[in-house]
Formats: sequence, C-alpha cells, structure tokens
Amino acid sequence: MKCIYCDHPYTYLLANQQRKCGKCKRKFSLRKLEREVKLFEHFKNGDNARETALNTKMHFATVQKYFEKFRRNLALDADTHYRHNAHRVTGYDEYLYLPKSLKIEETIDKLQHFLTLSYDGKVYNLMMPRARQMPLEDDEEKENKLRLKYLTFNKISKLSKAQTTITKFWDYFEIFICRFKGVSDEQFIFYLKEAEWRFNTMNSIQS
Repeated sequence: MKCIYCDHPYTYLLANQQRKCGKCKRKFSLRKLEREVKLFEHFKNGDNARETALNTKMHFATVQKYFEKFRRNLALDADTHYRHNAHRVTGYDEYLYLPKSLKIEETIDKLQHFLTLSYDGKVYNLMMPRARQMPLEDDEEKENKLRLKYLTFNKISKLSKAQTTITKFWDYFEIFICRFKGVSDEQFIFYLKEAEWRFNTMNSIQS
C-alpha cells in the first residue's frame, strides 16, 4: 500500500495494525482513514454532525471534530485554488451579514463583513475587519456608518434584478447558514468557506 503522506509505494504493517512508510517513516491507521472517508460522505451530502452521529453510531464530539477539520481543509483548498485563478476575477462586492433573528439597532457588533470575488461562475470570499477594529473614528460614528451600509445592502442590493454570480451566492449563503443554530465569530469563516465550496461545486456540476 502507498504512503498517504509521500506516495511512496512501500509501507509495512505494525503490531498495532498501523502502517509505516518505508521512506518518510510516518505512521497512519487504515481504520481511521476509513472512518474519515465515511464521515466526509455524510458531510458532503449535507448531513449535520448530530444526524451523522446518530447514523454512524459515533460520538457527537468525534463527528463534530471531523466536520471542523473538513471545513478547515476546505478553506485551505479554496485559498490554493484561488491563487491559481486570481487573474480570472471579473467582479467583486462586499457583504454585511446579520442573522435574521437579531436586530441591527441592538447588535451592530455582531455584523459579519466579507468581500466576495467572482470568476468563471465561482466565488471566493475574504473576511473584512469588524466594526470595532476600524481605527480613526469614534465608536458612535463607526456604528452609524456600518448600520447605514447594512440597511443599504439589505434594501437595495438584495432587491437588484441583476442576479450575478455574487448575488446568487449571497442568497445561497443566507439560506445555508440558517441551518446552524448560532455560529461563533471564530468559526464563521469556516462555515462561509463551506458554503463557498458547496456553491462552487453545485455550479461546476450544472455548467
């Protein structure tokens, strides 16, 4: 069997049932690899961690850990893919997201601000600085500017008749993120990247 790390053709079986590469000397578990493949199928099919835990009879915390790993890998893959296609970008626009259950007047600091770029019917997203991280303005002025921008996006931009790749992604993302009951600031980028991956995959299949 080939090494999963360096692709060397020779690995040998250890007493603990792991395999070790004859070249790079790294070890790996076939059982763990099979479990990861199985869990990724559930992830790819859109099953959430709780549903997957019930279907596979695995512990929820274990499934959740793998799903977080998948999202991080997707983010890294997206960066690599974008670097090879940056010259193809044909449009970009910024977006401000706030869960529908929250009121802008009370939760201005919860706004998520990201930039969406489009190329070849696909998108790539970059997180922008949060309101509280923007320098040179007092808090009230920053909040008022961000609040006005948010209201403008949601009353004008989202009602635009021109459905570009970017606005289609935003509509897709709004529906996608509602499946999750609260996403922390630290994890938001990874859920955004999952939505990006699913949207781009869907567009590749349709094209």
